[in-house]
Parts: sequence; structure tokens; C-alpha cells
Amino acid sequence: MIYLDNAGTTKLDEKVLEAMTPYLLEEYGNASSLHSMGQKAREALEKAREQVAKCINAKPREVYFTSGGSEGDSQAIISACRLGERKGKKHIISSKIEHHAVLHTLEKLEKEGFEVTYLDVYDNGIVKVEDLKNAIREDTALVTIMFANNEIGTIQPVEEIGKICRERGILFHSDAVQAVGHIPVDVEKMNIDMLSIAGHKFHGPKGVGVLYARSNVLLTALIEGGAQERGKRGGTENVAGAIGLAEALNMATIEMEEINKKQLVLRDRLISELSKIPHSILNGDREKRLANNVNMCFEGIEGESLLLLLDDEGICASSGSACTSGSLDPSHVLLAIGRPHEVAHGSLRLTLSKYTTEEEIDKTIQIVPKVVEYLRKMSPVWDQLEKGVRKHVI
Repeated sequence: MIYLDNAGTTKLDEKVLEAMTPYLLEEYGNASSLHSMGQKAREALEKAREQVAKCINAKPREVYFTSGGSEGDSQAIISACRLGERKGKKHIISSKIEHHAVLHTLEKLEKEGFEVTYLDVYDNGIVKVEDLKNAIREDTALVTIMFANNEIGTIQPVEEIGKICRERGILFHSDAVQAVGHIPVDVEKMNIDMLSIAGHKFHGPKGVGVLYARSNVLLTALIEGGAQERGKRGGTENVAGAIGLAEALNMATIEMEEINKKQLVLRDRLISELSKIPHSILNGDREKRLANNVNMCFEGIEGESLLLLLDDEGICASSGSACTSGSLDPSHVLLAIGRPHEVAHGSLRLTLSKYTTEEEIDKTIQIVPKVVEYLRKMSPVWDQLEKGVRKHVI
């Protein structure tokens, strides 16, 4: 199989598994226990915390281990809003292309009386800094803008956003699940107050993530229980998971430049060749996007059929976020960049990893056009487009 759904999840690196294994089979003590096995686990957990902090230029005490990106997003947003609420600030600024972990949390807060301004991202999928400046109010408690989009791979002007928020005294959270481990992230330089990370997006284990929270940010605990994670997340610590995440992130940080260089060549070739398919279009900015992301729309077909036929041909792909792949609704991200419903339904997301080979891209370039052509021959909509009964949109 050719696996091109690495924005959904990635293969666990064997070196990461090696780092985790002793804490699953031998040093399996509870990190909150006082006995020697527990203290060995505690020592390993804190070493992992230091390793993560170093990779994003944070302090170890600002790193909280979570179950993943969704939990981190929820805790960051709710914490900022509880702090704002105490000061009479109940306005939030976000974007129309956030992950549903962010959007659904904001929807809940709106029911509590918070007001949310959702910034446009225009046809290139990128927020305009000027729009953010204009949206800021006296009662703005939080700006939450993702670092890089999980569907179309566009990279937001995070450093500029962070600077504006810092100058205005507004907390800034960024969902960096798709960014960390793939592009340089420096929370100090970028003036980021809170940042969400998921280990399985950069060849680490599933079920473990990180919430970075600057020292002056008082977090609200979502999970009550013991005093784990300095009282901000109850529950027995996932020591092996934390070690795996830290090892994977450290490796990704070291290898980043080399991997990105390789992926850019493969990505750009994939975009160039798939763009030759008639009535196709690239989604998101051509340059300001992740090195591993290709997202295309093909007019006159349904994305679900495309994915199933590609799977039959040995290619694992996606039409967007894995969290909403069961939905029949078109992607909210594609609608936000101006794609009509009928075009948004025909999307294909191909995301590479450090394991992706040139031969796999060659095969993908051969197969995708054939599958698109096959589907179009069966499509009554495509027949109407070709006969001029309907007008082509792309």
C-alpha cells in the first residue's frame, strides 16, 4: 500500500517504539508513586518534559502532557475564556478554517454568552493580519488561530499575530498539531501563550499530546482527580506515551530541514502533474503551505468514490480531516476559501511523510488521473458539464 494520509496519522518510528518499550515492560511504575519504580518513571517523565520544552523553546514547567490535540485545544480555549470572564471580557477571535476541536469548543462557549468573530481566510486560505487588528475589541479575551491547516496545509502568519496579541495584552492560542515537528516553532519568538501538539502527527504514539501554556496563564483543569500535571490534569501519567512523543519530536526537529527538502520536491511534482488534469484546482496557497501537503479539487466527481477507488488501487488518501471523514457535508475549509459545494465534494488530500518514496509518487501520478477519468465517464453531472448544459466552475 502507498500511504498518503499522514495528516491523519503517521507510522510510529521504530526508534520511538524502542524508547517507549522499557516503560511498558520493565520500568512500568506509576510516576506518582513514592517507591523506586515510581520514581524512575517520574524521572523519565520529567526528562521527556524537558526534551519537549527544548524543541519549542519553552520552560519544562510550561509543558503539560495531554491525550492529544483535541484535549489541548479545549483546555487552552476554556482556560483563556474563564480568565477573560473574570475581567468582563467575553469576546474571542478565531478563523473559519479551524479544526473542529476548536470550532466545537467555541460553539459551546457561544451558548454560554461568549461572542466569537470568525475571520475570513480568502481564496489562499490565509488570515489577513489587518482583519485581525480590526476585529480586536476592548473585551477580547482570546485569539485562537491554527498554525497550519490540517486540510489544505496553509501556514498562518503566527509570529505577526502573536506580536499583535502581546502588544494588546490578549492571550494567543495556536492549534499547532499539523505544524510542530514539520516546521520550526519557537513559542518565545512567536509570542505564543498556548500551543497544542499531538504526538501521532510526527511519527510518535497516538493518545498523547502536549499543551504548552506560558507560566502566567492559569489553566482550568478539564479532568479532575489527582495532582498530576501540577494539578491541571488528573489521571495516571502516560509515561511511555510522553517518552515516545518527546523522542519523536526530538528526531523530527533534528531531521526537519532534510525531510522538508525531500518532501518539497515530491509535493511540487505531485501538484504540477495532478494540475494537468482538466478542470482541477489546487486548494490553498501554492507556496505558504506545509511541505507534505497536496489538496486538489476535481470537478464533476465525488470525493468518497475517488477515495474508495484509489484504495482499490493501493493508495490510502483522504478528502480532508479524518475527524469528519464520515460526514457527507463538504469541507468547511474548502467552503471558506470559496469553493462551491459541488466542487468541494470532489476533493483529494495527499499528505506525505519521511517514508514516502519517489516511486510511490510516480505511481500516484499515474493512477489518480485514470481514476478521475473513470469516475467522470460515469458521472451525469460531468456529462452535463461537457455538453454545456451546466457551466464549468473550474
